[in-house]
Amino acid sequence: MTSSLQGILWMCAGVFCLSVGDAISKWLGEVHSPVQIIFFRTLVSIPLIALIAHFNGGLRKLTTRRPGVHLIRGLIATGTMFCFVFGLTMLPLAETTAIAFAAPLFVTLLSVPLLGEKVDRLPLIAAIVGFLGVLIVVRPGAAGFHPGAFVVIGAALCYALLMITARRYGVRESLWAMVFYVTLVPLIITAVLLPWAWTTPWPVHWLGFLGAGIFGVSAMACITLAFRYAPAALAAPFDYTAMVWAVLLGWWLWGEMPDLWVYVGTLVIIGSGLAIAYHERRTTLKRRPTA
Repeated sequence: MTSSLQGILWMCAGVFCLSVGDAISKWLGEVHSPVQIIFFRTLVSIPLIALIAHFNGGLRKLTTRRPGVHLIRGLIATGTMFCFVFGLTMLPLAETTAIAFAAPLFVTLLSVPLLGEKVDRLPLIAAIVGFLGVLIVVRPGAAGFHPGAFVVIGAALCYALLMITARRYGVRESLWAMVFYVTLVPLIITAVLLPWAWTTPWPVHWLGFLGAGIFGVSAMACITLAFRYAPAALAAPFDYTAMVWAVLLGWWLWGEMPDLWVYVGTLVIIGSGLAIAYHERRTTLKRRPTA
């Protein structure tokens, strides 16, 4: 098996784990608040992240000289989690997933004012077309419009800010430090809020909280391995396989069937994302020095 194929398979496995974790969070959201779901999800994740870091260079990988940066990223991550979990409780799983695909489009647009990067014409046009795809999915003003769509757009925007800060500061920090603190801050915040949001879980819900945390960390580990074995431009597009799992899980668990416009908008968003990824790959190859 080639290295690139291994990377693709790891990416698909990671996306599957993310999709299952999201489905579990949506199920838990029928009874519990986003505060409680995020608290237990991060509570399970923290020791697993520390364990993975231990076997990938030791716990010293979690040390940092930039606590302020990690605090800001943790606050952004908290906003991402709150908006996404809240959105899951209001919208079908497939529609939530489709809107969340807007995150890379936000990255393209925000990289200009926040990172000072120059964006070429193709990715800029692709990002604009991608947002038209989001409008097709959301359909503001139409009979099927739900205000929860704006909450998920907020999650996509926060996640884009998280990716931009990772691009800016990730080179100077270890991967597992970045992951650890971006999980620790939401844990602390939700722990403070938990007494006002507590609902006693049913016995089966404890398994759900445990499963959401395990699938979340498994997704991070798989995606990390994906980018280790395959170039980012090759592995990243397989993130869109999440839509397949979202449709299947939504249909199987809740009988959700997306309408035609959700599929049309999703195809537009995916096409835009692939165009941006293709352009970045070509740009990277052009900049690579030749022997």
